[in-house]
Amino acid sequence: MGFLSRIRRLISGQPPITGGIDVYAPVSGEIVAIEKVPDVVFAEKIVGDGIAIAPKGKQIVAPVDGTIGKIFETNHAFSIESPQGLELFVHFGVGTVELRGNGFTRLAEEGQQVKAGDPILEFDLDYLKAHVESLLTPVVLANMEDIQGLDKRHGSIEAGKDVIFSVQL
Repeated sequence: MGFLSRIRRLISGQPPITGGIDVYAPVSGEIVAIEKVPDVVFAEKIVGDGIAIAPKGKQIVAPVDGTIGKIFETNHAFSIESPQGLELFVHFGVGTVELRGNGFTRLAEEGQQVKAGDPILEFDLDYLKAHVESLLTPVVLANMEDIQGLDKRHGSIEAGKDVIFSVQL
């Protein structure tokens, strides 16, 4: 665990973390390597490491218990911080920002406390397929400096039910 996360935990009175923290699928679909996302920012892990999901369904849910940080004005991406200090970023597709919110509906608000599996955004998959370069949805850890290890999973996943990776602090 990084220095800042240790300080934050001490100040807040949180107990030390043992074992791993599971991060659940924010969207149903198939796990894809983050390196396959056709956007250099994600593929080269500039914003952090994680996985991508080839999505299906219509909702994006919270991948962990935590507090919603930022929901982009265009409703295509959001950040969430877990009580343990994990900072996650979920970004639906590539080129979705140019849609100016079309194809997305916000279901949660910034600063809201959520549980893993709570709905955050809704999307129109058919509309998005017709209008963006890629639907691959990166889920990344933004504070990799605090992370000791990342155990990535593979295969088909269901939103809010299946673990996509486990984090060791």
